[in-house]
Amino acid sequence: MSPPAVFLLAFFIGFFAGLRSLMPLTATAWAVRLRWLKLGAVLTWLGTTLAVVIFTTLAVAEIIYDKLPETPPRTAPAGLIARMVMGGFTGACVAMAGHQGIALGGIVGIAGALAGTFGGYRTRKQFVEAIGTKEQSPLSDRLAVVEDLIAIGGSLWVVSRF
Repeated sequence: MSPPAVFLLAFFIGFFAGLRSLMPLTATAWAVRLRWLKLGAVLTWLGTTLAVVIFTTLAVAEIIYDKLPETPPRTAPAGLIARMVMGGFTGACVAMAGHQGIALGGIVGIAGALAGTFGGYRTRKQFVEAIGTKEQSPLSDRLAVVEDLIAIGGSLWVVSRF
């Protein structure tokens, strides 16, 4: 795979981390487990049963937590930092699997996470305003489910390219 393609995938995995911080990590863990992604020996722990179970459980919890009224916006410092860390880490994993520089993959993943965080927030907010409903409403929750599906499907698509 060409370097531009690998870094585009690193950006995308980061973007999906901006939508749901744990989904790309979970997809990466499953991809290592299923041998779709070949990472260096230092990261083989990602494909262990324990890691896959923990990350899958946390990703499901995040999807549920996202729908609760007391959930802070993804742009709040804690959520933003988590998205940047996950985007950077999974971007580096994608770059490693594509035999490219992991540092650049991490940076590109962080850029993707920022784009996903702010782009997803703005898009969801604009949809909610356009339909004239409140941020916490059944229709807004349906939009959040669409966002969940994009993050899940997109993350799996990225890690299946190898």
